Amino acid sequence: MMNAKIAVSLPEQLLPVLDRLAQEWNTTRSGAIAELLRRAEREELDNRLREGYLALAESHKKDAESFLPAQAEVVLRGRG
Repeated sequence: MMNAKIAVSLPEQLLPVLDRLAQEWNTTRSGAIAELLRRAEREELDNRLREGYLALAESHKKDAESFLPAQAEVVLRGRG
C-alpha cells in the first residue's frame, strides 16, 4: 500500500492527545491519525449496518404480524 504525504493542521491542544494515542498504540503521529481514520470508517460502517438490520427487523415484524392471523387459523383448524 502506498502512502500519500499530506500536511495537517491541528489545534495545539490536540497535539498532546495525538502524541498520547501514538504512544499508546506504539506508532507515529501519522500512524495514530491513520488508525483514527480507520476506526471512524469502521464506526460509520457499523452504524449503517445497525440501521439496516433494525429496518429489516421492523419489516420482518410487520410481515409476521400480517401473516399471524392466517397461521393461527390453520393451527386452530388442525386441532379440531
